Amino acid sequence: MSSNWPIVTVDDIKADEKGSIAIGPFGSRMKSDCYVDKGIPVIRGTNITGGPTFKGDFVYITKEKADSLGSSNVYKNDLVFPHRGSIGEVGIILEDKRYVLSSSLMKLTCDMNKVNPVFLYYFFKSRIGRHELLKNASQVGTPGIGQPLTSLKGIEFRLPPLDKQNEIGDILSSLDKKIQSNTQTNQTLEQIAQAIFKSWFVDFDPVKAKIEALAAGGSADDAELAAMGVISAKTLDELHGLKASNSEAFNKLAQTAALFPAAMQDSELGEIPEGWSYCTFGDISACFDSKRVPLSKRKREEKQPGTIPYYGATSVMDYVNEWIFDDTYLLLGEDGSVVKDDGTPFVQYIWGKSWVNNHAHVLQGNNGVSTEHLMVFIKGTNIASYVTGAVQLKLNQKNMNSIPFLKASTEINLVFQGVLNGLYDAYKNNIESSQSLSSLRDSLLPRLLSGEMELKDKE
Repeated sequence: MSSNWPIVTVDDIKADEKGSIAIGPFGSRMKSDCYVDKGIPVIRGTNITGGPTFKGDFVYITKEKADSLGSSNVYKNDLVFPHRGSIGEVGIILEDKRYVLSSSLMKLTCDMNKVNPVFLYYFFKSRIGRHELLKNASQVGTPGIGQPLTSLKGIEFRLPPLDKQNEIGDILSSLDKKIQSNTQTNQTLEQIAQAIFKSWFVDFDPVKAKIEALAAGGSADDAELAAMGVISAKTLDELHGLKASNSEAFNKLAQTAALFPAAMQDSELGEIPEGWSYCTFGDISACFDSKRVPLSKRKREEKQPGTIPYYGATSVMDYVNEWIFDDTYLLLGEDGSVVKDDGTPFVQYIWGKSWVNNHAHVLQGNNGVSTEHLMVFIKGTNIASYVTGAVQLKLNQKNMNSIPFLKASTEINLVFQGVLNGLYDAYKNNIESSQSLSSLRDSLLPRLLSGEMELKDKE
């Protein structure tokens, strides 16, 4: 039981080596002019995003620069904490890789004979561990921890025997690994959707394949086979094999290929497939902004506790117990965080009950274009020229609705919708699976750390 587990401090379980508890370099030692295109990645607060793995964009410094920063280097099994900015978060290096701390972070290298770093990571993810990280925090100006290294060293926690730590770490990390696997699968699903969209509606690969086949003296049947090959990523021999082994799939592919024209035509925005035409974003989207209701923090607190996500421009901001939307929607940042560095917009894909404030446009597909089609299109579109405001950026409805959209035939859009339905049904299932796994992990976490849930001794 936990009552038999000794209470120790972080200082008790740090590695004996010098710099096992250390802070990132002073800003003067690692300015932005130190950054290079490739090298040793620098962990910043923005890379610690709630899970055990680091995410987002990294900056890099040379190996020589990293060597000069001594204890600011971090390696496998080191724990990383922000002491300024996003305080209360924790990350752990699970791969055999070298990083360097930014000036706003601190690290802990553990004595592996005393503590399993994965167990300790989950302690700091718990409500008690997070409280310990935050109890010496100042919220004046940029949030920060006073005397960060002293504060970290003095944090107390109950330390189970090492074999119990290993079991607890294994149980919790197995759930996080499943969540991470779902996340990676969803990234692949989105990449597939974007690749098909680009091939069909940007590069016009099926159309060009037909044109090239005919230009080379091929027959109409040759042109259709060429388009089928592009659509399915199969060689001619593989297509013949498909026809012999699965005539239904072959015929379905042939029907899809037949929908694409075999010629191009001029338009005001360049050459496009024959029979296609440009319209506007407003023509193929339905906007529900009039139903949005912003809630102040006090108003949200009046609607709590709750499990209904309250969305802002880029993410879930809170949870409430009422909803104003209950369907699948595309959210597009309207003001504040509107456009990324590459000019593409901040996009959220949501379904089920939700509440959205007035910082995100609420949209669905319309006039033969599905919501998912609309999303795949806008995610890859540079909208920088449609955004106004020097300080407070804004994508107003008028400008958003004027973004040009190339519309194919209704039949092609229906086929593409069917493809996207399969991909995004799997995407939704993975998200919902991860939410269930997260809830299970979060319910197990305090019970395992407190000893309330006893683990059976291994025989």
